[in-house]
Amino acid sequence: MSVLFSPFQQRDITLRNRTVVSPMCQYMAKHGLVNDWHLVNLGRFALGGFGAVMVEATAVSPEGRISYGDVGIWTDKQATALSRIATFLKKNGAVPGIQISHAGRKASTPLWWRGTFNETEAEKLEVGFELWKPVGPSALPHLASPEFQTPTALDAAGIKQVVDDFAAAFKRADAAGFEVAEIHAAHGYLLNQFLSTVSNTRTDKYGGSRANRMRLLLEVVEAARANWPPNKPLWARISVVDGKDGWTVEDSLTLAPELKARGVDLIDCTTGGFDGTSLKPAAHYQVPMAAALRKAGLPVAAVGLIQDPLAAEAILQAGEVDLIALARGALEDPNWPVHAQHVLDKSEAAYKLWPEQVSGRFRDKDRALGWRGFANV
Repeated sequence: MSVLFSPFQQRDITLRNRTVVSPMCQYMAKHGLVNDWHLVNLGRFALGGFGAVMVEATAVSPEGRISYGDVGIWTDKQATALSRIATFLKKNGAVPGIQISHAGRKASTPLWWRGTFNETEAEKLEVGFELWKPVGPSALPHLASPEFQTPTALDAAGIKQVVDDFAAAFKRADAAGFEVAEIHAAHGYLLNQFLSTVSNTRTDKYGGSRANRMRLLLEVVEAARANWPPNKPLWARISVVDGKDGWTVEDSLTLAPELKARGVDLIDCTTGGFDGTSLKPAAHYQVPMAAALRKAGLPVAAVGLIQDPLAAEAILQAGEVDLIALARGALEDPNWPVHAQHVLDKSEAAYKLWPEQVSGRFRDKDRALGWRGFANV
């Protein structure tokens, strides 16, 4: 068996293989509620054979959304709606996962495909338009651009509320049936904003030194672990490097053991989030970042243009990472795992990853045409 299609177990949860669909915002929710779009978009990845499927960045509070179209989990009603997705994913072989998030100063922005707030009054009613003042570690906007506001710097009470909101979100995620939950501390959102000197100019115990800048994330991890069952894995997504003169690999290597000590089971490695990051996208360009973090003693997932099954297998065999995550690659090919398994396994066993309703049909077609595993028969 290939490593890519070997099981991966953490605590009491087992992924059927080493493939993961990364969280990807769809901006299709209304007042934080998921709908049929989210079910169909995420459900197809379970049918396509992925080991785990992550729901997009899910906000812990109304002001924690990137936009008014973001998914939320600050009410029981939202959690109940999400449970339909968790149930479908699990029933169809994928571990249901969810990313818990707060956008911080990158909140209250336009839907990305619109680029600006140009909704008509009728459209605002239809989509549940909302606009609010974002918060952050410091009163600094993400960019000098009309789409980003200058946030209100969080005071001590506001920081405590953020921690409490994450705790409540993890409790609801468990009740909704998710089996993996991930803290979003990457891509320039709130927890990353506290970590990075690019966005954090505070002089209290949450700013200044690296230890102080790590404080909020570690408090969130402790609150999450306390409200997330001990038999379920807790992941954290971080930008191993985030931007020019910001968070570095050395910083991440210092952070990793602190995350592990507080119950994090895996680091989902990515990069960027602030202006001026030096990394340029290319095939597997973030794997070295993940490989560096793996040396800190925690399993890691890598994402970023890993689309060739043979390359994914080689990365795993080399011990650089533990899980292979796909984002836009999964959107382009929701059946990537079943296709990849046919590349790595020429036997009839490769057809078992297809849903049982269709696996025999593909096997019979391929046998009749001499395709895939039957090419030399």
